Amino acid sequence: MLRGDFLLRSGARSSYYIDKYLFTTQPGLLRRIAAALSAWVPPGVQRLAGPVLGAVPLVTAVSLETGLPMVIVRTDKPKDYGTSKQIEGALAAGERVLLIEDVVTTGGAALSAVDELRAAGAEVVGAVVVVDREQGGPEAFASRGVPFRALFTKTELGLS
Repeated sequence: MLRGDFLLRSGARSSYYIDKYLFTTQPGLLRRIAAALSAWVPPGVQRLAGPVLGAVPLVTAVSLETGLPMVIVRTDKPKDYGTSKQIEGALAAGERVLLIEDVVTTGGAALSAVDELRAAGAEVVGAVVVVDREQGGPEAFASRGVPFRALFTKTELGLS
C-alpha cells in the first residue's frame, strides 16, 4: 500500500493506493492468494473470468489452482486489430462463470466485465476479489444480482 494523493479509476481521490502489482507479481504471494480465492469457487462453476489488466495474473493463477478454464474480459473499447473481441478465450452461452478481480472501489470495471459476460450469454454466478475498498462495490454488485466476496476489506487492512 502506498500513501499520497492518488486518482483512482473510479474518479475518486484517495490518500492511499493498493498497488495490485505488488501482490500479483510475487509468485509466493500470488500462489497463496490464488489458493484462498479458489476455496470460494462455488460448485457448478464452469469458467473463470478476469478483467484486463490487473486481474489477469489472478484469474490465471486461480485457473491453474482449480483446473477451470478462463477468459479475459476487455472492459474498454474493442481493439482495432486481430479479432477485435471483448472476451478472449472460449466461452459458450449458458456457461456458469465466476468473476475474479483484484481491487474493487465502486465496482465499475468489474461490473463492465459482468455486462460483457452476460452479453455473451454467460451466467455470472459471483465475484471474488482480493481487496474491497468499501466504497460501494458490494452494494453495486448486489444491485446487479451478483454475489460478492472479498478476501480483505479496507477496514481489515487498517486503511483509511
